[in-house]
Amino acid sequence: MKPKTSDWRNLVQRLLKTELSKKGIKYQDLSDKLSAVGVDQSADNLRNKINKGILGADLLLQIVFVLNIKQIKYEDIEEILADMQ
Repeated sequence: MKPKTSDWRNLVQRLLKTELSKKGIKYQDLSDKLSAVGVDQSADNLRNKINKGILGADLLLQIVFVLNIKQIKYEDIEEILADMQ
């Protein structure tokens, strides 16, 4: 079965929330980390975007950068998508 747009948004949400949880980072911490690299996003704005799974590619890459995410494994993506089916 082909994933729907909502599946991809859910995937983004799960991946980012998992990383935030693993690193013990709250939305205000994420906002502060982004601010340190010149990206202004309030904690509430980040929470809304991540909860909806809707954010631009630039913000996604900025979050990956400030969270120091080394890799996102293809197998993890497959597993999450399969879990949603």
